[in-house]
Amino acid sequence: AIAALPCGSGSCRSMLGALGSALAGCARAAEGTLLSRPPPPKAAFGPQPGERSENAPFQRPKNPTTCSPSCWQEILNATVTVLQEGGLVAVPTDTVYGIACLAQSSQAIKNIYNLKGRNGGKPLAICLGDVEHIYRYCHVSVPEELLQDLLPGPVTLVLQRSEGLNKDLNPLTSLVGVRIPNHPFIRELAQACSGPLALTSANFSTQASTLTVTEFRDLWPQLSLVIDGGVIGDIQSPECRLGSTVVDLSVSGKYTIIRPGCALTPTVEILGKKYGLTPEPSCS
Repeated sequence: AIAALPCGSGSCRSMLGALGSALAGCARAAEGTLLSRPPPPKAAFGPQPGERSENAPFQRPKNPTTCSPSCWQEILNATVTVLQEGGLVAVPTDTVYGIACLAQSSQAIKNIYNLKGRNGGKPLAICLGDVEHIYRYCHVSVPEELLQDLLPGPVTLVLQRSEGLNKDLNPLTSLVGVRIPNHPFIRELAQACSGPLALTSANFSTQASTLTVTEFRDLWPQLSLVIDGGVIGDIQSPECRLGSTVVDLSVSGKYTIIRPGCALTPTVEILGKKYGLTPEPSCS
């Protein structure tokens, strides 16, 4: 399920008021309606029931209703608007919760680095909606069929970046990680944006990855919007917090596992057995 929770303050607040009104209408109109796409979104926003917040003027309905397709689109359009305003948005992915902003916005990139408590030395990934978009921002040395076999899915592919990518994104490396999560909301969000999203996990850099929006509640004041997709995986299972498998494909004919993540075995089978790439040890 998907829910939109306005957070934070500043330039996005007036827009969020309009978002809340729109979603309230969606919630009223959507009772008893099911979407064909999984998972169906629900219109809900604001703090938890019984709580008050100066930064979230709308209360979460006690029984959020399933959205109609038009309501899904309302939430999607509002999220795009927040991103275009330079906001930071928490979103569900196919692995853990993430924080996204427009990768081509230098100010948004600065804000996401500040939120994570890191500098440009620890890279951010970019998130795209479709495999063919990778060629706009990366130099690719593997067959497109390999990309199609791994994406969309819980894998980050590290490639040589192209000149088309914002120089303020990961300024200390010529590489960039590419994500196409197998999650309908963030894929449609990336497809609706004119450029790539910058994507990082929704947690402080020293803390564990998060599987519910309440687990990164301390970050809410610094976010413009939180998209609540419910619980991602089993919160009791450490394996569900591993994040995506990160693999470097920047050297032709070779691959390097940078982070094993949650999809190591199938990723290695595809790279080695199907495409004959040679494994290289990680320098880290």
